[in-house]
Amino acid sequence: MLLLAAPIEPFDWHRIFLSEDMPPLFLLEIAFRCVLTYLFIIAALRVTGRRGVRQLSLFELSIILALGSAAGDAMFYDDVPILHVLVVFVVVSGLYLLFNRLTEWFPSFSDWLEGVPVLLVENGQIHLENIAKQNLTQKELFGEMRQLQVEHLGQVRRAYIEATGDVSLFFCEDKDVRPGLPIWPERVANTHRRAQEAGGHACARCGHVQELARGEAATCSVCQHDAWVPACATLRIA
Repeated sequence: MLLLAAPIEPFDWHRIFLSEDMPPLFLLEIAFRCVLTYLFIIAALRVTGRRGVRQLSLFELSIILALGSAAGDAMFYDDVPILHVLVVFVVVSGLYLLFNRLTEWFPSFSDWLEGVPVLLVENGQIHLENIAKQNLTQKELFGEMRQLQVEHLGQVRRAYIEATGDVSLFFCEDKDVRPGLPIWPERVANTHRRAQEAGGHACARCGHVQELARGEAATCSVCQHDAWVPACATLRIA
């Protein structure tokens, strides 16, 4: 026997705001689900790294994700009561305000949750451990630096990844620019195990510069990598 769904009565206010088969106590369960889901979102954003957040703060992105689904469901599905959505909005907004206040009252909590600026490059050399902890690749770092008119790492005194996921650079003065690893894609990809010419060569992995004789093969004294790129010493043109 074919069962047909009951016809929907337009503007049934009881169906719109409440539910035909859900007891009022279910609203408390919705609030509890909101708390758990919001914490799951915060945890996921914390684990995946700050690069996915970029211009938004972690809390701003979390409230967009949490409220977006609730609002969309109420717009499209007739069996999602408005009152349930209202509970979601109230609880999630309250959690957003609470977490913002906690980060103001407890700076250490803010540092743990949102992160602090992390040093990526110092005096032309990459901090490999810090890059790995930030789920950041060398390709991504070099792409950010090229957008700021960096030609090689010897031009960079310090580079940080901020809590927002943006990369901040402090440049060397012209007199302090040293030979460094060029970050042009075609130069980085053209590595050699043996020096084709005598002179300064930069480790293709960490940027450390060593003097190599023509035809010499060596391992980096910092990271033990054995691929080299001729170092570049040009001054930065702003």
